[in-house]
Amino acid sequence: MDIKDYLHKWAESYKKDFTEDIMPFWLEHGWDRQHGGVYTCLDRDGTLIDSTKSVWFQGRFGFIAAYAYNNVERNPVWLEVSKSCIDFIEQHCTDTDGRMFFEVKADGTPLRKRRYLFSECFAAIAMSEYGLVTGDKDYVERALRLFHLIQRYAYTPNLLESKYMPTLECQGHSLTMILINTASRIREAVEKTFLEEEKKKEQIELLNEQIDRSLKALERYFVHPEFKALLETVGPNGEFIDTIMGRTINPGHCIETAWFILEEACYRGWDEHLKNLALTIFDWSWQWGWDEPFGGIINFRDCRNLPPQDYSQDMKFWWPQCEAIVASLYAYKATGEEKYLERHQLISNWTYSHFPDVDYGEWYGYLHRDGTVAQPAKGNIFKGPFHVPRMMIKSHVLCQELLKNESVSFERKE
Repeated sequence: MDIKDYLHKWAESYKKDFTEDIMPFWLEHGWDRQHGGVYTCLDRDGTLIDSTKSVWFQGRFGFIAAYAYNNVERNPVWLEVSKSCIDFIEQHCTDTDGRMFFEVKADGTPLRKRRYLFSECFAAIAMSEYGLVTGDKDYVERALRLFHLIQRYAYTPNLLESKYMPTLECQGHSLTMILINTASRIREAVEKTFLEEEKKKEQIELLNEQIDRSLKALERYFVHPEFKALLETVGPNGEFIDTIMGRTINPGHCIETAWFILEEACYRGWDEHLKNLALTIFDWSWQWGWDEPFGGIINFRDCRNLPPQDYSQDMKFWWPQCEAIVASLYAYKATGEEKYLERHQLISNWTYSHFPDVDYGEWYGYLHRDGTVAQPAKGNIFKGPFHVPRMMIKSHVLCQELLKNESVSFERKE
């Protein structure tokens, strides 16, 4: 493999796909210029099939648009749509207790509220990213206030409704891992917008404490070497729960966690312990997730190799493939081992030959195990402009960094 040419090709491809396909699709069909925010329930050609708005995606697209402005090109329309999503969140999606709804109508009328704190996490990264690119510290402070509310609900006993009855004490991987990314995105905004050194130091310490807390919990409770797996649900002290739920492995989710940890390891000057932890999780999860007969990352596995319960267990969703693309590039950046570029090539070839819709643009979300399309819609409450564009932006940046930082090694190999 000519590594320099390979990375250059993908760097250009990610940028082109994002600027000429993914972002135009959502700006044309998803952006609600009347009420603000974004629709995500779109048919294959972008036709609106449900005006219900996912609050997750108001924050997600608000983040993506600002993140792209900061890392791809300074397109003022992207900044406009980011603010549109944030304004919609603040005007319509926040309940009286500071928590956020899960679904709202087109005009923002509340429809549903759930116990999960993900709407708040995505809103927080949107606000911090918008503040980062505009230099407006007020948005970063809003993100911090929201982040501290998330922590209060997450860690105050009995404040947040339990997922199960008291007869089953457990904890989930999802919030633990997402708080790493949420805190790190806000931290970057604090570092670059706060001028008061004392306040900056105080907030960064609090954000670092959360990242450390999540990292320790992941390693202590969710990583189970006896199965070579990171489990989704464990007991309060990491106990293995020998039920279908407790045995569940979500390879895509674990791979996403791996690159979050690699990102933090890089921030800490390639902390060796974190790097090894992330690579272990990635390697295990790749082995569980890669579907040898058909290709692609499969949805769910059972750590005892018993039948998974979820009806979509052997399907191929869009987002695990995206996480594997990012993680393989990050792992190569961390190690320089070509096996990770080979893994990147493997997952990229399969993904790009099955998910992009060459006729109407954007990507399908749901494939059968063999890669055939299960349903052609481009979005719903859970799929929208987040995993695909985030992968393209992050991978574009990683390829550029690798090309810049490894020019000496390229010359040596040539």
